[in-house]
Amino acid sequence: MKVSVILCTYSLDRFADFQEAAESILSQTYRDIELVIIVDGTDSVYDKVKNKYESHESTTIHCNEKNKGLSYSRNIGAELADGHIVAFIDDDAVAHPDWVEHLVDAYNRYDTLAAGGRMIPDWLSEKPEYLPEEYYFLIGVTYRGFREQEGYVRNTFSSNLSFDRETFLSLGGYKNKMGKRGENDLQGGETELCVRLQVETGSQVMYVPDAKVEHKIYNYRTERRWLLERAFWQGYSKRRMEETNTGAIATEQEFLHKLLVRFTPEYIIKLVKKPSIKNADKFMMLVLLTILTGVGYLYALLSNKN
Repeated sequence: MKVSVILCTYSLDRFADFQEAAESILSQTYRDIELVIIVDGTDSVYDKVKNKYESHESTTIHCNEKNKGLSYSRNIGAELADGHIVAFIDDDAVAHPDWVEHLVDAYNRYDTLAAGGRMIPDWLSEKPEYLPEEYYFLIGVTYRGFREQEGYVRNTFSSNLSFDRETFLSLGGYKNKMGKRGENDLQGGETELCVRLQVETGSQVMYVPDAKVEHKIYNYRTERRWLLERAFWQGYSKRRMEETNTGAIATEQEFLHKLLVRFTPEYIIKLVKKPSIKNADKFMMLVLLTILTGVGYLYALLSNKN
């Protein structure tokens, strides 16, 4: 079973990180791999990528004519790929050596059309003690409250997600209006795609926690303001997604119930038993992030009515 790994990049500033991501794919324990590199309209990056990787066997390199965004680039990568499976990883992530091996094993053991794994934080600065583990999804890593054991889920993060290629193409891939492009901050492209997968095929994503990818957490991603703004846009994006797919945010509703009924009381009990500035700060961030996610959702709801 051949696997085509799609890796998109566009910035010279991130070229060293891109290289680390690419090398993690080229050094996988699973050997039947094609690396598909999509440069999103930056000629200087394209030239460096060609100089570095053009001579590598089973590597395809493409440059968009102009900046088209991440969703478009991923779709082009899947079209150019020739593997039975297309897997996606970002240029700020590093795959564990046996990442693809675990994904392929899941396809062999289950009747599934998609599989994804666990995202682990790679703190490039000091780990922020005030960020609750329940909100780690804001920084693109697996959060407390997500499924712990192997099994079906709605979706995993897009930097650790794979599909049967023909199924991915038949679904039309990622919607171009979703995902990061310039100032656009509409999140959840992988969620929307995986909801369509379930609606149109009846299949869900097989979660394989042993298929691990490390996500680099840059300094700015640990700043309070950035986290609070991201929470707002998470709520906004979830409402936009719900408008097109009924039941699309069932996973978020389950998580909210778990957050209110289980996690929040645990924080309160801990704060009462062990009062400290650190515990109080973390609890307040939990409250603020939850409120701002709700505000983003309500803003999208009201703006659509207007």
